[in-house]
Amino acid sequence: MVRGKTELKRIENATSRQVTFSKRRSGLLKKAFELSVLCDAEVSLIVFSQNGKLYEFSSSSTKKTIERYQKNDKNLKHDKLLLQQTTEHLKEEGVSMGRKLELLENSKRRLLGEDLDSCSVDELEEVEEQVDRSLRNIRARKNQLFMEHIVLLKDEEKALREENAELQKKCEVRPLPLFIDRQEKEDPQRQRVDVETQLYIGLPERRSPNTHKFELLQL
Repeated sequence: MVRGKTELKRIENATSRQVTFSKRRSGLLKKAFELSVLCDAEVSLIVFSQNGKLYEFSSSSTKKTIERYQKNDKNLKHDKLLLQQTTEHLKEEGVSMGRKLELLENSKRRLLGEDLDSCSVDELEEVEEQVDRSLRNIRARKNQLFMEHIVLLKDEEKALREENAELQKKCEVRPLPLFIDRQEKEDPQRQRVDVETQLYIGLPERRSPNTHKFELLQL
């Protein structure tokens, strides 16, 4: 047989209400006792009847349990208050960060030359000064990078020169002459011969075989 579900509402009949109170109170005290024993929990139960009669159960001391509860309740209230204050502080920071972000966006647009219609002369001069300052910083950084690159190239050039010198020493490289004497190109076995000749007009005369000169005949 299935037990029907009892509707929870105040019992109008006083006698039935008193009987139900006695039964449920006994069961509640029993459950509190079992909970304290089985789970080694600190349990305190205080019940006042409709007539003001006190019924209680405590696994240790009701007073100590109440003091512990009050202390824990204060900590909970303090933590709750701290959490509320932290939440409000975070909300204020969020609003402040939103305002700062909006100002930064406006400043960025002005630096890009946008939304300048609403700017005054003083604000435009301030934007111009910011742009000039940014350009000076950019040029200074660029020059610094150029100088560092030049120093690096000089170091590489020095290292290459030293490496080239070492290679020349190892290979014994000698510079070739720019001009070569034609005589060095000639056959070394060929000898130069100087022939002395003279021009004569007339009949040749007999000469000894060893004579190579001719005398000029007078007409």
